[in-house]
Amino acid sequence: MPLIQAKTEGSGNGIKTNILNLNEVATALARPTSYVLKYFGFELGAQTTIDAKNERYLINGVHDTKQLQDTLDGFIDKFVLCPQCKNPETVLEIVSGDNLQRDCKACGKVTTIHPSYKLNSYILKNPPKDAGKKSKGKGKTASANVVGGGKSISDIANKQKASSAGSTDADAETDETLKKVVVKDEDWSVDMSAEAIKKRAEELEKLNLGEARAKYEEFGKWLLSNEEELPSDVEIYKKILESNILGDRQTVEVLAQVIFDEDIIEQIENHKGLIKKLVTDEKLEKSLLGGIERMIGVKNPELVSKVPKILMTLYDEDLVSEEVIRDWGSHVSKKYVDKETSRKIRKMARPFLKWLDEADEESEDDDDDSDDE
Repeated sequence: MPLIQAKTEGSGNGIKTNILNLNEVATALARPTSYVLKYFGFELGAQTTIDAKNERYLINGVHDTKQLQDTLDGFIDKFVLCPQCKNPETVLEIVSGDNLQRDCKACGKVTTIHPSYKLNSYILKNPPKDAGKKSKGKGKTASANVVGGGKSISDIANKQKASSAGSTDADAETDETLKKVVVKDEDWSVDMSAEAIKKRAEELEKLNLGEARAKYEEFGKWLLSNEEELPSDVEIYKKILESNILGDRQTVEVLAQVIFDEDIIEQIENHKGLIKKLVTDEKLEKSLLGGIERMIGVKNPELVSKVPKILMTLYDEDLVSEEVIRDWGSHVSKKYVDKETSRKIRKMARPFLKWLDEADEESEDDDDDSDDE
């Protein structure tokens, strides 16, 4: 699902936010565009306007994309994801005229959508346009595979799980004696077979990876925005804080690919202060090695012969621990480069790994000599 695109229009009391691709976002959710826009209006406390003919979806006031994305996650949480299995393959149903439910096609669980939600009343009063022809306007079906705000389905599902922990069984269970009134509109129908669900889930995971990487790609572009020189370490650190990507493995991986080149030995020394601020645990140390591995394999294959010296420099500067280097050196991986390149790089690392072994043996011998004395 694409990230929300919005722009501010007008001025003064007439200023509005136009969500440029809301129709595309709603289609990805398999929910009517009006539901998503109305939810924004209710949550942001602003009037909304739909000009479907010209595909203009307006919210009064100024609302940035981050605020809109966060609000969209709430919509997904409350009106798309199954509370039990966290799967987005749900269908909205109306029971007994005034009860809105989610029927999960993945696990079969039917759960009531809390009637206190303002959008609940709107949906009951405004089912899809063609629904009335088939069920007196009392229901609609919808299904979704969704990634909201650059987050994976599991991210949003985990948030939902935490927020719903205190709900009672009565809120979640459906009265089996109630007769379901379900409207099946061909315009909203989705192939719900197990094979189709699996295929859509795989496609959306790929989309999610792309969206999740967007902020790190933006960080990389910012680093390279000045062709003549990189930003200072202070500027880089400030940018990382502003972008809220401190402590992320991808941040370290991107940085390693940008600040290092054929002069990596000297550059490690020059940037060690920044690296120490960013690389604060073993996972981040592995990401540093991964970024360097990709930098070598993709842009600077001539540096393969310098791998022992690079590792020695990282080790001497206390940027990467012996344990992490040993673990990295013992596993060929295609996470950052192709398998053959990964094998070559690790093969060149063997002299340094051997040196570590010998250093450990000497240390043990020294300890034994001290004990004898």
